[in-house]
Amino acid sequence: MTTGRDDQQVLRARLAAQLLAGADHRSPTGVVSRLLAVQAQDLASSLWAVGVRSSGTTMDEVLAALEDGSIVRSWPMRGTLHLVAAEDLGWLLGLGVPRVRSTIAARHRQLELDAETFSRSRALTEGLLSGHRRVTRDELLTAHTDAGIPIDGQRGSHLIMELAMSGVVCWGPPAGRQQALVLTEEWIRAPRVLEADEALGEFVVRYLTGHGPSTIADLTWWSKLTVAQAKRGVDVAAGRLVSDSSDGVTRWSTAESIEPSAAPRPPRVLALPGFDELLLGYRDRELTLPAAFADRIVPGANGIFLPMIAVDGRVVGTWRRRTSATGVVVTPTPFQPLSQRVQAGFRRAAGEYGRFLGLSASVDEGTSAA
Repeated sequence: MTTGRDDQQVLRARLAAQLLAGADHRSPTGVVSRLLAVQAQDLASSLWAVGVRSSGTTMDEVLAALEDGSIVRSWPMRGTLHLVAAEDLGWLLGLGVPRVRSTIAARHRQLELDAETFSRSRALTEGLLSGHRRVTRDELLTAHTDAGIPIDGQRGSHLIMELAMSGVVCWGPPAGRQQALVLTEEWIRAPRVLEADEALGEFVVRYLTGHGPSTIADLTWWSKLTVAQAKRGVDVAAGRLVSDSSDGVTRWSTAESIEPSAAPRPPRVLALPGFDELLLGYRDRELTLPAAFADRIVPGANGIFLPMIAVDGRVVGTWRRRTSATGVVVTPTPFQPLSQRVQAGFRRAAGEYGRFLGLSASVDEGTSAA
């Protein structure tokens, strides 16, 4: 089925797909599963990415889902850390890792990381972690050094990444402000096993469920699947998909998607974390972030995406926080002055963030008034 949507309709539909339209309460695992994967190189940002999508959820609840093993963190695609539902990790690695390996092979040669080194690293790690033991990154790398496996330069990071991409380890339970590494086969109790075509169809449906309407280019950028794989996934899932075309652009959604209401309502103002899927879930970000303001989100093109203020799906500024033992102060930095209604909406959003942390929240609005 083909329909046509204007830009605002696309944004409303994406907010609904991403659970940002006005939240029902969902479990942290339910949120992560809905989006298929949540970008998570910054752990604190990824925790709030889950919390902002589920009304009333606290950081302790998200951490509990990491502790009980229902959510894990690994490198399932793009060579980038993501949170995923534990049951999905294995088949996602099967789809996403081959292309990542091809892109980092030259770097492994530069670092003198060969098959023998990876084999020694794997044997060491399996021996260290077997029996449901858990270790921090530093503990694992110290064990490598003690065993005569150098970790200098970026070797240590690449060794851990290879262990994770091979399905040997994943980041699981909380360990202070980070996570501990555990053996995947012990930690993930009921992994899903999907055949190749089944996995492609599942990937397309799940990505579109949590990110649609999206183009094939969005999907291949996000996943680093080939265009041929993406099109095969669309073919496998064809009965569950719909497309819409506008101005020569075709976007796909799932047939089960619920069309969001077009009725007038107050602006939906969100305090999103850095690296949020509302922006990073798509190759073409112009609808969400006008190109003129892109350098305000990633200053100096340094790869660090700042926390964002979004109004009805469009990014209108950044924010930062400072915390104490009793509270958090949130300071907005809008691209342009905010209306009184949007300021009120941002105060509510900051309050939701404070509740997530278990702290009182206030807003320093000195730069935000219209």
